[in-house]
Amino acid sequence: MKKIICLLLTCVTAFSLFAGCGKKDAPVLTDCALEHEEEFGGVYIRCTIDDFNGLGFEYGDSLKIEFSNGYVMEDLPYYNGYYTPVEEPLLVAYPGYPYIKAAINSGDDLFSVAGLSESDSATVTLSERGKFAAIQDARNISYDDIRGNYESDEEFANFREVTVGDIREGMLYRSASPCDNQHKRATYVDKLIKAAGVKFILDLADNDQKIEGYIDDPAFDCAYFLSLYNNGQVEPIALNMNYKSDDFKVKTTAGLLAMMQMKGPYLVHCTEGKDRTGFVCLLLEALCGASYDEIVADYMITYDNYYGISETEQRERYDVIIESVLDPMIESISNGADIKTGNLSAGAERFLLDGGMTERQVESLRERLTGK
Repeated sequence: MKKIICLLLTCVTAFSLFAGCGKKDAPVLTDCALEHEEEFGGVYIRCTIDDFNGLGFEYGDSLKIEFSNGYVMEDLPYYNGYYTPVEEPLLVAYPGYPYIKAAINSGDDLFSVAGLSESDSATVTLSERGKFAAIQDARNISYDDIRGNYESDEEFANFREVTVGDIREGMLYRSASPCDNQHKRATYVDKLIKAAGVKFILDLADNDQKIEGYIDDPAFDCAYFLSLYNNGQVEPIALNMNYKSDDFKVKTTAGLLAMMQMKGPYLVHCTEGKDRTGFVCLLLEALCGASYDEIVADYMITYDNYYGISETEQRERYDVIIESVLDPMIESISNGADIKTGNLSAGAERFLLDGGMTERQVESLRERLTGK
């Protein structure tokens, strides 16, 4: 009961502070109660998204959070999605969340990092209006799941052959999921990989339990995927989104080692064929000699397929996505080299060696993909 009263008083205090301000004054949320969000790790600041925005905060603002235990977060982006690079902090108003949430994107649990308890509170103030608005605008995008709104099955399924760098034709493909039909694409992917003659699937999104759940659904209609799965030609590795983590590196390397034991052609996919797929494909592309520009061109096809974002359409968004999403991925495998001019192949090798491959296995993977 005390927590409820405290929360109500907090919100009243915040609203009264804002209501008493002139238009030029910055919004503020004062001494708001906290809750540990344990599933993904973070701090719910117990003010609803609507109430927080009603105070005058806007997506794309830079904020300051001061916790009552003395922990301070400066220049914090405020977004309605997880738009910071992995392991970087943000305040997020994700649709469906009960409150605004401070977190480290795909990183450590901020509640523990900050040494917080649920008896602590937070004060949020505006640092700079609209500092991150370009990223908010570029990343605040969505697509639909209606086949008729796309020009081809390939575009709808985000399916394509990867021939970047020295990767030979007919060896590597990428796509949305051929088994998880939540976005209505699995049956289309299934037909496309059958036509391409895919012999092995590296599934970045699922584990066996999840796959068996898809198969048990009466609406499941992915016969070619099922034949590969039943024959041991699908390797599910259930990657998280933190491509900087040791777990991601080890699982990715193990999945590629499993892939090497099978003949191609190969398919790499996650749910949408976007971020986790994008990372693993750029890793393989870099290993096989792709330039920065080649990696960018392949990765950004996904944004054209789903959102119509390309070099010629929505160019500002195109550039922001490269800078805020793709470049940090490439930097994580660059081993310190300049991502636009340096030796990305050496960085990809280092990633795989650190993940558990031997030098001979790295070379064998490269040979398998390139035929050289």
